[in-house]
Amino acid sequence: MTRMDPVAEIKRLYYATTRATVQRDLEKAVALLKTMKTEEDRERVSVFMDGLSQMRSEWGVRPASAPGTVGVRAKTDRRKAPRAAGTKPKR
Repeated sequence: MTRMDPVAEIKRLYYATTRATVQRDLEKAVALLKTMKTEEDRERVSVFMDGLSQMRSEWGVRPASAPGTVGVRAKTDRRKAPRAAGTKPKR
């Protein structure tokens, strides 16, 4: 059995992640980061780790409360509430 290169695997996760997999991919990348022995290797993957975190934030995926589940924030309704008939707009 061959041992996987953590740096290469984190890069692969970064380039292959999707909205549906970003939480799982980030968790796996963190686990791989913890196995790295040198600070130099950790620095090499820091940009990919940051990118995974940014994608998770931009896509509205929240960290799951239980391992293996993914939560997605609902978008808020930003439309103005309708005015009652016969009322003047506030100025």
